[in-house]
Formats: sequence, structure tokens, C-alpha cells
Amino acid sequence: MTHDHRYLIIGAGPGGLQLSHFLQRAGADYVTLEREESPGGFFRRYPRHRRLISLNKVHTGEKDREIQLRWDWNSLLNDGPELAFPSYSQEYFPHADDLVRYLADFQRVHGLRVRYSTPVLRVEKEGGRFAVHTGGEVYRADCVIVATGWGGPHVPAIPGIELATGYEDVPADGAGFTGQRVLIVGKGNSAFETAQALLPYASVIHLASPSPVRMTWASKHPGHVRGMYGALLDSYWFKTLHAVLECTVDRIWREDEGYRAAITYTLADGEQAVLDYDAVLRCTGFTMDAGLFAESCRPDPAPNGRIPAIRPDFQSANVDGLYFAGTLMQARDFKRASSAFIDGFRYNLRTLAALLCERYDGVPLRSRELPAGAGALTDDVLGRVNHSSALWTQFEYLADAYVIDAGGQVARHYEDLPEDYAVSRFAAEDLLLTVTLRWGPRDRHPDVFAIRRHPTPDRADECAFLHPVVRVWRRGELTAERHLLEDLQARWQDPVRHAAPLRSFLSEHLPA
Repeated sequence: MTHDHRYLIIGAGPGGLQLSHFLQRAGADYVTLEREESPGGFFRRYPRHRRLISLNKVHTGEKDREIQLRWDWNSLLNDGPELAFPSYSQEYFPHADDLVRYLADFQRVHGLRVRYSTPVLRVEKEGGRFAVHTGGEVYRADCVIVATGWGGPHVPAIPGIELATGYEDVPADGAGFTGQRVLIVGKGNSAFETAQALLPYASVIHLASPSPVRMTWASKHPGHVRGMYGALLDSYWFKTLHAVLECTVDRIWREDEGYRAAITYTLADGEQAVLDYDAVLRCTGFTMDAGLFAESCRPDPAPNGRIPAIRPDFQSANVDGLYFAGTLMQARDFKRASSAFIDGFRYNLRTLAALLCERYDGVPLRSRELPAGAGALTDDVLGRVNHSSALWTQFEYLADAYVIDAGGQVARHYEDLPEDYAVSRFAAEDLLLTVTLRWGPRDRHPDVFAIRRHPTPDRADECAFLHPVVRVWRRGELTAERHLLEDLQARWQDPVRHAAPLRSFLSEHLPA
């Protein structure tokens, strides 16, 4: 049996469901294929210890749903107040089962066209269209969007790594490691999550990888190690036998009843050692499954090899018509903004849906016009940065774009475009303004809890915390930018500190 659609989405996790919702709301011809019997299969298995690291800040003091979304990291965007994730859990770090329940309701309430128990076996491209094989059926589509999430564990090329127990099989109860010496290969959140469960039981826990631990509070990236796992680091510095090792694991082997690991320290002039353990665990993250793509449409990987390389419009870098959704769309803001997480990619997908409808259905990308005077633009820009949850969550990545017409009378305003996409799309324009929220330089402050501030508008470019930045582009070239002072409550509306400096900057760069 053959089916024919304009759009075909593979995967009904949060990314696939979010895009399905936007395409359905647009009246698009789409279908979503899911190999399992219900949505959110990844979250039925992970995280292993069932506690999400995505925030669920229920009490914000804000009544505006758009602003509430800045701290609701699990809700998908929709028009139904009953489908806000805080209605499913009051916990700050919610249980993964609550997210699974939420995703099932999201699909059911919106009546999204998802075909469950339909595993995709192969994707081919024939004559400019895609053929998606699911066993006895073939789905043909102009556009394929892959929202399959992680396909499986990333297994580093360490001799003997097959002796380790993978994160996917680590027992949720740490009691099985009572009194044991445990080596955990990896230093990301899955490694620290696992170590946290072992802390009351194991006699020794070593976390090993070549690079130092990256903490979220220093990097500003939510995918780095979160403060909720700080107990292991405390134990390290309090000399309780647990340790974090900067080293390469050169080889692992069995000896007698245990394991031995040969390591080379990366910050100790090449010092080497052989260490003894009772158990070895592999917690080294995940990778996408590229095995379902035929040679006719095999996507190039990003430099780390685990995710696809994409263009600024979320399209495969080398396969026309093949797009990626959900956590697979993080290559262009890798370890910076939040495209790896629901709270980030939900906004990417709203934009992607608009770009797809423009390309395949001829629906113009939505924009609005406003006067191009410095006063009107100042009010509009400050209104957006004070209200938008997309700019807040996708800092330094998504931007609002203001295209100024040749006469300097009218500005066309586009919301929530990747900044590099906006610059490319409007490269022929004489004047483009982009508005983002940005952090200050990450390497300027050795102690992120003791930052000296200079709260004067002329030194706003030295701000360490999240703050608005307006950039001026002329025919694709960056010619000027203005930073606005940070604010403790994220309210950039002070007449002297924010409005006046921005108005002056815009007056300087807008046509007379």
C-alpha cells in the first residue's frame, strides 16, 4: 500500500508532536509515524533514575502565560490552558513518567495524525521526492522531517569498553554496588545522575573523561552538569575517596574477579596509572541513528559525529527537503542555547513550521509593519525582550528581525528567526536590525558568584548576565551593535538605563 503526503514526520516524541501540532493548525497535509504504541518512548526509559533535569517552576508570580513559559521547560506550545505541564506535576525537577503522560494527552487532545506501531525501516529519495518504507507500506512525501531523537548510546572507541555496563542498563537502585569500587566513564549529566544514586553505597566512585567538568552555572548551557548533582563534587573535595579524573581511559580488561583500567592523566604531564575496580559503567551520552537512510539521502553529520549537520533553516546540510526536529536540530547552537531541550526546540519548531509552509504551500512568512522611527522601534524592541519567552530561552540563537525599507519609513518585523538565517535571508537589504538576548563573555569572570558590575549604560557590553543586544547589518555585514544593561528582574524598561540608550543608538543608524 502506498500513501502520499506533503510532509512526513518520523517520530512522536515531544519534537514530532510539537511540529505535528503546528502543521495541523496550519491545515497542512502531514502524517507522523511512530514505531512504538504511544508517544515519548525515550522518556519511558530515560533518564534511568527517572528525575528530569528540565525545570518546572510552577510559582512565578506572573499571570501572563508567555512569561510563565520562560520557566516552564516541559510544556509544548499550544492554545489549551489544560495542557500546561505544571498541571501534571508540581515538582521542580519532575518525574519522567509525568512527561510521558503529558505527551500522550497532548496527542489525544489535539487529535494529531500519528500512526503508532509503524517503524520506519528505510528512507530513500527518488526523483526529488522521498519514499519512506515501513514494511508492507510505502509513504511518499515532498518533505521528510526526522524527529526520532537519540537512536542509541554513544560508545567511545576504548579497547575493552564492551565490558562496561551501559547507562541504558544501569540499575536504578544503587544498592547493588554496595562496598564496590566503581569507574564511571563519562562526566555529563547521565554520569553524575548515576554517581548520585551510588553515593550511599559504593566505597569508591571515579568519574573519568579527558576534559574537566563543565558546570551549567559557568557555561550557561543547560546541558552541562547541573547543580543538583553537586554532592559528588562535594565528596571529591572533602576527600571521601570519590574523585573526578581528567584522563583518557586507554584500556579496560578483566583480571581475577574485577576490572582494571589503564589511564593517562590529561592535566598531569602524561602521568599514567592502572586502577582496580569492581564495576565499570559507561555513561557517555547518545547518538542519532543514521542507519535508516539510504545512500540517496544520507545526511552529513555535524563535527562531533552524533547529530546531523543542518543549515540555518534546520534543513540537512546536504539533502534537500530533509529536515530535523527536536533534539536533532541543535547543531547550530551546540552547547549554547537550548535547542537540545523541549523549552528550546519548541520555538525552533514553530519557526520551522512557518518556513515549511512558506516553501511547500506558498504561505508567506508572517511579518508586520511598523513605523521605522527610533521612538517606535525602541518601544517595539523593549516590548519584545520584556515579553518573549522564545528570545529568553533561545538566547544568542533566535532573534527578532526588523527590515528597514529603502526610504527609511517602514520596518517589517519578523519574530523568532535563527539569527544566522535572518542575516542570510535579508543579506540584500540595506538595513537589518536583529534583536537577541545574550550573556556576557563566559571567560571573563573566574568566580561566577562574585562578579563585579558596572551599572552604567555606556558599559552595558560588559554585562555578565542575560541582557538585550541590538545589531545593525548592512547587506549581510555586521556594522554596529548596542548592549542594554542587565536587570535583576529581567525588566528592560527603565527610561534612562534602557529606553534612552537604545533610542539614541537607533537614531544614529536609521536613515535620517
